[in-house]
Amino acid sequence: MEFVKEFAIFLHKNDIIKFGDFTLTSGKNSSYYIDLRLVPSYPHQFRKMIKNLQNLIIEKTGLDNFDSLASVPTGGLVVASALAIEVVKPLIYVRNKPKEHGTTKSIEGKTSAGMKVVMVDDVATTGTSVLNGIKQLKESGLSISDVYVIINRLEGADKALDDMGVQIHQLTDILEITNVLFQEKLVSKEIFDKIKNQVNQN
Repeated sequence: MEFVKEFAIFLHKNDIIKFGDFTLTSGKNSSYYIDLRLVPSYPHQFRKMIKNLQNLIIEKTGLDNFDSLASVPTGGLVVASALAIEVVKPLIYVRNKPKEHGTTKSIEGKTSAGMKVVMVDDVATTGTSVLNGIKQLKESGLSISDVYVIINRLEGADKALDDMGVQIHQLTDILEITNVLFQEKLVSKEIFDKIKNQVNQN
């Protein structure tokens, strides 16, 4: 896919993806670090990324088959906000923890029982934050069967979501990105092998 190739090179060129030894928020070690929160600083690439996500949703779900977009702060919310404007759909989001003042609710935005939502996030790793969001949405009587992410790190999110009856769709994944960079001679075979091992361990 032309977009993936261009996107992978863009991520690498702007240090949005870095290879080395990193400790993630979860405490896990990783041989790469990716920060998609930098993408909106490049409006043309950001717009292209959102447009490609929009096309994927049209192709896999169809805009007439859901009522609202949902997301989890913060990375996913930036993506979902831009997407909501493009597809002209309502947007709701699930807080990591309920507000302690005011209405103390955990879901922001207008919801109604039986409403069909599509969840959007920037990166999927193990799927924990998305799963937490889905659980809250389902507890509020909303129906959700699809999650869309920009990059799948392939570290267990697919299975975790599948177990909840939710399918994950991605624009690309870490193997595809590293493969492009390897083909373009931007990363070594050693780095590519390291990424493959990391994915296979999950």
